[in-house]
Amino acid sequence: MKKNLLLSLIALSTLLSSCFEDLDDNIQFADTIDIQDFIYRGLNYYYLYKADTPELANDAFINDQAKNEFLQGFETPESLFSYLKSPQDRFSILIDDYVILENSLSGITLNNGMEFGLVFYPDNSGNVFGYVRYVLPNTSASEMNLQRGDIFNKVNGVQLTENNFNELLAPDTYTLSLATFNGQTITETNEEVTLTKVQYTENPVLLSKTLTIENEKIGYLMYNAFTRSFVSDLNAAFGEFAANGVTELVLDLRYNGGGSVETATDLASMITGQFNNQVFYSEQWNEDRQADEAEDGLFDNTITGGAATNSLNLNRVFVLTTQRTASASELVINGLEPYIDVVQIGLNTTGKFQASRLLYDAPAPDFNRSQANPGHTYAMLPLIFKTANANGNTDYIDGLIPDIELGEDFSNLGMLGDVNEPLLAEAIEIIVPSGRPSNRNFTQLQVVSERKEMLPFYQILLADK
Repeated sequence: MKKNLLLSLIALSTLLSSCFEDLDDNIQFADTIDIQDFIYRGLNYYYLYKADTPELANDAFINDQAKNEFLQGFETPESLFSYLKSPQDRFSILIDDYVILENSLSGITLNNGMEFGLVFYPDNSGNVFGYVRYVLPNTSASEMNLQRGDIFNKVNGVQLTENNFNELLAPDTYTLSLATFNGQTITETNEEVTLTKVQYTENPVLLSKTLTIENEKIGYLMYNAFTRSFVSDLNAAFGEFAANGVTELVLDLRYNGGGSVETATDLASMITGQFNNQVFYSEQWNEDRQADEAEDGLFDNTITGGAATNSLNLNRVFVLTTQRTASASELVINGLEPYIDVVQIGLNTTGKFQASRLLYDAPAPDFNRSQANPGHTYAMLPLIFKTANANGNTDYIDGLIPDIELGEDFSNLGMLGDVNEPLLAEAIEIIVPSGRPSNRNFTQLQVVSERKEMLPFYQILLADK
């Protein structure tokens, strides 16, 4: 009996050893030089600002050995990527786990449901407080009854500062100390809430409603990301606007950092509809790629997936913006301006007019996921082309300037979609004048960061068509 058991164990051990050896043979982890070669190849081929970095020139190295010696001079892929980036590039990114990035681009993140901004105290102390911008449904934040306008100044009992907020807000679970803000002073309330992050898919169409004011049908849309997988929800919102007889639209992009180029084109076509097949934007690539790759983006009458576009055929749109409004949001504003009256209310936008493409360690020109090197999960989103509108406007480095400048009062944010919310009220006042002046008697504070800035796809304009 013991002899049979011993023989069985020896056989099992031999089988497992053989399996592990086979597994080791199949998994070959990439060396740093392999990853760095991928970074170089991708930037040499597609990078918009290739001409700014001499080492990216096609004749920079006399042979592969010289190129490899250059690459080996960098200890990490990150240090090489940083070196090769142009000084005028604020947005290209390298990431060591493309699965996280892919999920983020689809709207899937670890999320407790509290969308927040972080603001400096007005006393020049370097301290920071957070304010709730909005709360996502069916999340930890909604269960704790947080709402827009709530203020917090400590996390796990530690005061937020410009140096520690990333670390304090990174854990999956943390406790906030709530406070109030009267425009000058933060006052603690001794209330605390504990929030927990879980994997969550955010629908960027947060709020869509039709307001009837003095017989005017005004559509209001709070849209928070150009997420391609939710374009049907966006189109449905415009279908409701059309059914309700909407003749004016307030598009709230104040917290929208961007996303898909194709979805931006879809949205512009929903707002209009009368410019089918006309140029929404043009592309400016690096010198090597311009002839083969550049293609105009056109207004169209179908959305991603082929469904008919629900268009309003408007000749005017009101867009609400902040300094965090970026990329695809700016593309919509800039692309519409040659065709209709775009009334921008809020603050200067970010100034992101360049598009990126997700590159994997695979052969050029596709650099696609299916052929990616299985030995690592590095990927990058380099800038690959600039967008310009039909009038040629591009390079708005300092952002798009509002027609009406109005920041948010963090002591009185108002409720999104409410006619008295300050930025929406400003648009309504133009549509249906009442003679009520806007309140501008408050100190404009500097926003330090926001939750989305901690995500890998922050302010991305993704070339996905």
